Amino acid sequence: MIKPFVPQLVYIEPRALEYPRGVELKKKFEEMGLEIRETTSHNQVRNIPGNNHLQQYRTAKSTLVIGVRKTLEFDSSKPSAEYAIPLATGCMGHCHYCYLQTTMGSKPYIRTYVNVDEILDQAQKYMEERSPQITRFEASCTSDIVGIDHLTHSLKSAIEYFGQTDIGRLRFVTKFHHVDHLLDAKHNGKTRFRFSINADYVIKNFEPGTSPLEQRIEAAVKVAKAGYPLGFIVAPIYVHENWQEGYKELFEKLDAHIPADVRDDITFEMIQHRFTKPAKRVIQKNYPKTRLELNEEERRYKWGRYGIGKYIYPKDQEQELRETLEGYVDQYFPNGKVEYFT
Repeated sequence: MIKPFVPQLVYIEPRALEYPRGVELKKKFEEMGLEIRETTSHNQVRNIPGNNHLQQYRTAKSTLVIGVRKTLEFDSSKPSAEYAIPLATGCMGHCHYCYLQTTMGSKPYIRTYVNVDEILDQAQKYMEERSPQITRFEASCTSDIVGIDHLTHSLKSAIEYFGQTDIGRLRFVTKFHHVDHLLDAKHNGKTRFRFSINADYVIKNFEPGTSPLEQRIEAAVKVAKAGYPLGFIVAPIYVHENWQEGYKELFEKLDAHIPADVRDDITFEMIQHRFTKPAKRVIQKNYPKTRLELNEEERRYKWGRYGIGKYIYPKDQEQELRETLEGYVDQYFPNGKVEYFT
């Protein structure tokens, strides 16, 4: 049983205390008896405890920095949304394959931003620019936001904000089952709540520190019953021994638990396993015993954004993965919609 995240160590930027949310969080963590340190900026966080790199890395993953989001320009978030909405950065999970390994670099601690109202005001500007089109915002590009929201409630604030808009939609994905505080949020059907799911082999070998599949599915049922539009991301789709059977079992479990009355509006997003050369170096440094297959010779090279190419499966293997998984969606969720396969 994965317990709700509690940081070992909390840093607060002085400017965060100029916002009511920062003051509330400081008080909350003081009452919880956590060690709180001041830092002028998240870039100045120093002296993460640990005798070596791996210990410091693990401690950093359970360190929370309460700060102010300075850059209010949103990144694009294709193909899942028009924009990434930056409510938090970093994750307490230890997924070996995660792309945050490289984007977080040497600072894998978790940051939560207290200037949520300013961030939402910026979202409003983006919506107005695109009006009358619907604008979608992805809240989990740089973190597993659900994993910390039982402490911060910034995601809950965003859900209720988008619940009041006509042309904005919020979406996020999680590997955690700690969703109870979000069930009564006034979402008005404007937020799609997605869960990351995978074959047992992938979860057991490469997703330590996250909720087991059964608990994710239980949480998905709760969320659907609370009226949220529901989605699943199957990622990374990973070739392993008997992978066809592994993914079939995954869909059988989903089929056994997801209620019939919410199946008309379920989305599926599919992302095959990929890695970059820099990611491979960081993964092998942070998880030296990983069984993750990172062999460039067995992959196809595809140019990516920002000039960094990635290694994905060869064309014929990719086609087999796609046909197999989309076939399971057709079989078990005939009204489900596959939004993309990449």
